[in-house]
Amino acid sequence: MSFTVAIDGPAASGKGTISRAIAQHFGFAHLDTGLLYRAVGKKTLTHGDSPEIATKLAQDLTPHDLNADDLRTAEVAQAASRIAVIPAVRTALVEFQKTFAKQPGGAVLDGRDIGTVICPDADVKLFVTASAQVRARRRFAELSTKDASLTPEQVLADIKLRDARDADRDVAPMIAATDAHEIDTSNMKIAEAIAAVIAIIEAAKSS
Repeated sequence: MSFTVAIDGPAASGKGTISRAIAQHFGFAHLDTGLLYRAVGKKTLTHGDSPEIATKLAQDLTPHDLNADDLRTAEVAQAASRIAVIPAVRTALVEFQKTFAKQPGGAVLDGRDIGTVICPDADVKLFVTASAQVRARRRFAELSTKDASLTPEQVLADIKLRDARDADRDVAPMIAATDAHEIDTSNMKIAEAIAAVIAIIEAAKSS
């Protein structure tokens, strides 16, 4: 019997860390759906990002592509955000995500449209968020060790640009599902956020 947890939210909100912890705690499979878009976005940096090229790259994506070492760079993140607004790219990646969500034993998927588009019937839906300033500090701490040229101001600007692009796109915009539990991690320690989510899932599993 499958049990699906959909976790959405903006960049650096903590949803990835929470998702991995939840998957480990409950023994669920985990998919960071953003890696699908990052993997395609990375390929567009070499092959071009026209809608036609990006769609073909999405159609040809393999699980191996998700294991690349450099999918977490700021450049790849921006490329992923650009191609994520292309409807045909999203269509090409939707079925992979829907199939993953139905696997026996349970699954956790995190992204930006999981609870609204990919898994609208998920057993538990969460929207994890935090202020742009807090998220920018987290992302700068992560990325500055790999790119010394980055500045806090640049990371904050990138965060705001991604937020606007993700929220304003015509297809599957980043919004909280009407029945999602919202977790604001701005002033929470990660252990507190994980504990809160575990309690929500436990309640759903026992109901």
